[in-house]
Amino acid sequence: MAAADNTSAALRRRDLCSRGIRLAGKMRSDVVDLLDAYVEQQGLDASASVAAVEGVPVAAVERWDEQTGTQRLLENLAAYRTFRALLAQMLEEQQEQLGEADTTLGQALAAVLLQVSAFTYHLEELLRLESRGPPSEEGAEPPPAPHLSLFERKLRGLGVLRELAQWAVRSTRDLRQLAKPSPGSSSAASLAESP
Repeated sequence: MAAADNTSAALRRRDLCSRGIRLAGKMRSDVVDLLDAYVEQQGLDASASVAAVEGVPVAAVERWDEQTGTQRLLENLAAYRTFRALLAQMLEEQQEQLGEADTTLGQALAAVLLQVSAFTYHLEELLRLESRGPPSEEGAEPPPAPHLSLFERKLRGLGVLRELAQWAVRSTRDLRQLAKPSPGSSSAASLAESP
């Protein structure tokens, strides 16, 4: 019976990971499109170098292959919760700056914000499946943004979108890694199938 439960959980995990990979791929595509529109709308140079932005989670990680599946999920969840708050802030600033003059960019930002929220929920589901509920969101909000000039806000937005695109790539890698059957689960499944 336990082997059947393990097989069922493994199938559910693989299904959630597959859907998460599709979500991350779509999100990355939309973020890249948004990035192009953002650069054009804000009058920025697409090749502009942006230093690491305070409060923005960095996708790069040392010793990626040494992380457990739960560590990967927790880092992804923390990052997307932060991006959700940062994108909401960007959307608010965009509306203040342009009013309703540019609804296209605002709509694209809102659409990516929805995708980030959906992906955050998806990661929470995966953590529940791993028998570890998602951590509470207390203290997950990024610190309030310092008072920035308009140009600094534009650059911060550029940094946020670039890093979000990188996170979508990392999330795909993390979910692919998580979807791989663990050594114990394949032997348990074969035991369940034997007469």
